[in-house]
Amino acid sequence: MNTPAVRLGGAALLVILGICAGAWFHSSTQSVRRYSGVRVTAGQASAPNPSDMADLPSPGKIPDRLPEFSLADRSGKATSIKSFDGKSLIINFWATWCAPCRKEIPLLQALHTEWGGRGVSVVGVAVDYRDKVLDFAERYKIAYPLLMGEQDALDAAAGFGVETPVFPFTVFTDGRGDVVALFIGELHRPQAELILSKVQALNKGEIELAAARHAIAEGLQALNSAS
Repeated sequence: MNTPAVRLGGAALLVILGICAGAWFHSSTQSVRRYSGVRVTAGQASAPNPSDMADLPSPGKIPDRLPEFSLADRSGKATSIKSFDGKSLIINFWATWCAPCRKEIPLLQALHTEWGGRGVSVVGVAVDYRDKVLDFAERYKIAYPLLMGEQDALDAAAGFGVETPVFPFTVFTDGRGDVVALFIGELHRPQAELILSKVQALNKGEIELAAARHAIAEGLQALNSAS
């Protein structure tokens, strides 16, 4: 289904765990208006209607640890996200019709290559029809692992507190499976490298998890202000 890209004001949220009272910190609406994302009605794997775009939801309770879910891989085999245990993950939720999602793919390809030798893997989770995902992956030569589904993939997104998904969104975990950051909207290299630098510091034992999350929040706010 061909749907024009929809650019939304305030369509992206950085969500990370703050160090004060263990509460999730949501960056302000003003600081994230330059990002874009596309909302999807729960249970719907095709492009949303324009009327669905009015108000973007904030994520609910984001888990401290990577939740268990299994989806079909390219061959159709059910594959658990836990099969990547021991690696830091960049889990990117996307759809073939989503313009910001398509724009992220070259960056995700590069990150998978550049960080693969440091124990980091990109995993794409396509919330879309299987035939469309396979055709798209072939045309765009996507080299990183892909999982895919329709309602089951939406259920996986809900496991991260994103019950009415905004695509794209990206989850970063460390090597122990802790959720370090969840970024909603189109990801760019400066944001990705900032988050990954803190993930790497966590894996080396150079920083505590709460401090890493706080540093990411401050760093991303600084990047927003500078751009």
